Amino acid sequence: MMDTRLSLALDAGHIALPEVGDIAVFGASGQSLTGLPAERVKLVCDDVIAARAYAAQGYDVSTEAPEAAALGLVFVPRGRIEGRVMFARAAALAQGKLAQGRIVVDGLKTDGVDSHFKELRKRGDCSAAYSKAHGKVFACDVTADALADWAALGEGGENQDGFFTVPGVFSAEKADEGSRLLVAALPEKLGKQVADLGGGWGYLSRHILAHDEVEELHLVEASHAALKCAEHNLQDTRVQFHWDDATRWEPKANFDTVVMNPPFHIGRKGVPELGQQFIQNAARMLKGMGNLYMVANRHLPYEEVLGAQFKVVKEFGGNSRFKLLHASKPARKR
Repeated sequence: MMDTRLSLALDAGHIALPEVGDIAVFGASGQSLTGLPAERVKLVCDDVIAARAYAAQGYDVSTEAPEAAALGLVFVPRGRIEGRVMFARAAALAQGKLAQGRIVVDGLKTDGVDSHFKELRKRGDCSAAYSKAHGKVFACDVTADALADWAALGEGGENQDGFFTVPGVFSAEKADEGSRLLVAALPEKLGKQVADLGGGWGYLSRHILAHDEVEELHLVEASHAALKCAEHNLQDTRVQFHWDDATRWEPKANFDTVVMNPPFHIGRKGVPELGQQFIQNAARMLKGMGNLYMVANRHLPYEEVLGAQFKVVKEFGGNSRFKLLHASKPARKR
């Protein structure tokens, strides 16, 4: 198997694993776990796609952290606050009956590992960092109390729009501009059965539920944390929540309308194909006269795939940064 920054640090003796006990892993999404004893790894995974991929490799995967662990390993996420929350949770797990818990941190410079290293050194006893492949790996012995303020950040709270969110979910502070444009332009009639693909913490869905005609709304979201926020924000019996991949999810019955603001990044990398896959699956789940309403950044190449999947496609609003697209009558392949 290919060596990684973590496996090289372990082989070189810069980082040592405990001889016994579980290793709780936070923030893994696509990373190789080479060098870790697979039978002792407890993966705490928020993303359903990553969770399924690791489970298929035989790892023990859960959305919840174990009660205790001998070591907490954190792969640094993009968000600074989200990373701090992970460090605090990892330290608390690893502490157990010890005076302090050991955590191991692995991250890229572009994701802020240098600043995390600097901050953790102020709060605990950190090893020298092992630098490789534009990133760092280091260990840190730190008490849960020393990171208590970071742990509190993970409790979440009300954002600028009055919705409950937690660090790490998309646009946690407030709804993004594209979603605001979309809800303002939605038609009065959406039909009885509606789906919100990639629904996040529930901003679009709450506005969809304001349409009295809607009898059933399915919110599909890959982030478990975002989905739990949506459940908190949408306490309406018409809503069904699905922790699933919106590009592959298959409903039991077709919908009158699909509404969505699809993602187009995986990490920092732009992946327009992701939004295209959202469109293709939306077409599959719509009724013969069904409608898709979506928002996208102006530069994203969605019109061609929309034209291939629907008989009618038009732009129905937007601004210099975003376009609102309406597609209707999915083209069924014989």
